[in-house]
Amino acid sequence: MVGWGLKKRSLRPIGLDIGHGSIKMIQLLIDDGQMSIHAADEIRIETDSDGDEQARRKAVISAIKRILAKGNFVGKDVVSCLPSGKLKITSVRLAETDPEAIERSLRKEAAQRFGLDPEKDPMDYLVAGSVRQGDEVKNELILFATDSETIKDHIEMLEEAGLCPVAIDPIPCALFRSFGRSLRRQEDLERTVVFVDVGRRFTTVVFGHGRDISLVKQIGIGGERFVQDIAAKLGVSVDEAETLRESLRVKKETFADEPESQMAEEKDTIDSSTRNLITDVASSVAEDLAREISLCLRYYTVTFRGARVERAIFTGGGAYEDILIDVLKRQLVVEIEIAEPLRGFDLSSRRTGLNFQNDRRGMLCEWAVAVGLSLKGWNGIENQRSPVRSGS
Repeated sequence: MVGWGLKKRSLRPIGLDIGHGSIKMIQLLIDDGQMSIHAADEIRIETDSDGDEQARRKAVISAIKRILAKGNFVGKDVVSCLPSGKLKITSVRLAETDPEAIERSLRKEAAQRFGLDPEKDPMDYLVAGSVRQGDEVKNELILFATDSETIKDHIEMLEEAGLCPVAIDPIPCALFRSFGRSLRRQEDLERTVVFVDVGRRFTTVVFGHGRDISLVKQIGIGGERFVQDIAAKLGVSVDEAETLRESLRVKKETFADEPESQMAEEKDTIDSSTRNLITDVASSVAEDLAREISLCLRYYTVTFRGARVERAIFTGGGAYEDILIDVLKRQLVVEIEIAEPLRGFDLSSRRTGLNFQNDRRGMLCEWAVAVGLSLKGWNGIENQRSPVRSGS
């Protein structure tokens, strides 16, 4: 029997990222500090645009069962995350320093702001730092909360799919953890970096200073907004808009090294007026998102006086949107990077339904959250509290 429990050899739990358009599962192996992918797989699922939660639940369970049936993953322990729309996140400033007093105040805040039951609904927080407000110094806290029924349904769904949930981690914590292993130098611990995950429906912005999260914001703009606005402008279905947008993106990537004349010839299947309209609509959405991210940057620099943001690292499927990245580079006053969460990993495992080494997009930035989930609890990086736990 393989000795996964050896001190220097650790097989991590499955990291399960349930997105709006796909299911990603990854299991990492850490052998004497070297990280490799033991198993990984991804399955596309139908979106729940019609609001049929039961149909979506069945699709998620079916996708997980199909991945597990391949037999590549070891064990059933899983760390997952709630969808962004199910987890409430806000910043709260309190004078209290006693943990019990802080928890009482935050439960009252969660009840008033989100309509949650302070007695039974799970809530937790992270201390972001100390801030000056007038003549007072207060604690800046990040509050995470949801309702108990959401946690119960999520756990039941995972168990029905054949998994054993060991933790439920917020997306911001998983996102930050996936890059925390690279913070080794002293100068890294003194810098502030922004991680921006552009998902299908939400964009999650996480400010990290050293090994600590100092600010989290959720923005209600994601990749789906690009498609919806294109569909409305062209008067076509959302599916048709998605096909048009993806077609332009694929052709640009496929012929990136070809002469402009050949690329233009290949694009003749979409007339120039339609192509220009799609570009204009996507640019408008990108500007809206860039504006919201700029507001986050401004809030951070005002709240934590003297703090300077070095760079913004983008993850998620939306990070492949060239128009968005171009707009961000023009409008944001920080360096923009596309994440590579699997950099330094051994990608040669055969226990995967994916070909990471030949992936046409190369960066694999959409795997950041799943990687962070699988790394939860590993003592090779700074352990973080999990604001929403499966035992809550």
